[in-house]
Amino acid sequence: MVGKKRTLPTRHHHLFFTEMTRIPILSFIAYSGTGKTTLLLKIIPLLKAKGLRLGMIKHTHHKKFEVDYPGKDSYRLRHAGAEQMLVASRKRWALMVEIEEEYDEPPLEQLLPHLDQDKLDLILVEGFKHEPFPKIEVHRPSLGHPLFFPDDESVIAIASDEPLAITTDCPVLDMN
Repeated sequence: MVGKKRTLPTRHHHLFFTEMTRIPILSFIAYSGTGKTTLLLKIIPLLKAKGLRLGMIKHTHHKKFEVDYPGKDSYRLRHAGAEQMLVASRKRWALMVEIEEEYDEPPLEQLLPHLDQDKLDLILVEGFKHEPFPKIEVHRPSLGHPLFFPDDESVIAIASDEPLAITTDCPVLDMN
């Protein structure tokens, strides 16, 4: 499909909005180690400076990641058998939920309701490349990975640190 021109499908007339969100959602996808987090660390302060209230969902490939650590009461209580552990203070709270079902990836539609969308203007997502949400693909040609675009019609732009080897009318954003 090199050089294939494309236009956004008509379903994108409501671009960034989904049936599961009342606010816009935008995902950043790439192969591991390409720089999704690095790019988001640059974008988030710019969006905050514009006054946007941001929600963030990040996918991890680590099946059993830890938010707390051995020795903390919350860790001990969760490992004693609590399926849900909510830790709260004056400034922050975190909910850890043990999931019995095995998913290749947790479905994003099951995670979105946990964000308080009334207090957000935009939901940013890192990963979840197989979900049908608007996406910016982060691409570094020097790493040798193929593009998800144009096979993934949810890709609305490509962020790259070099010119692409294909001709496209999909917007290409300079990451430099």
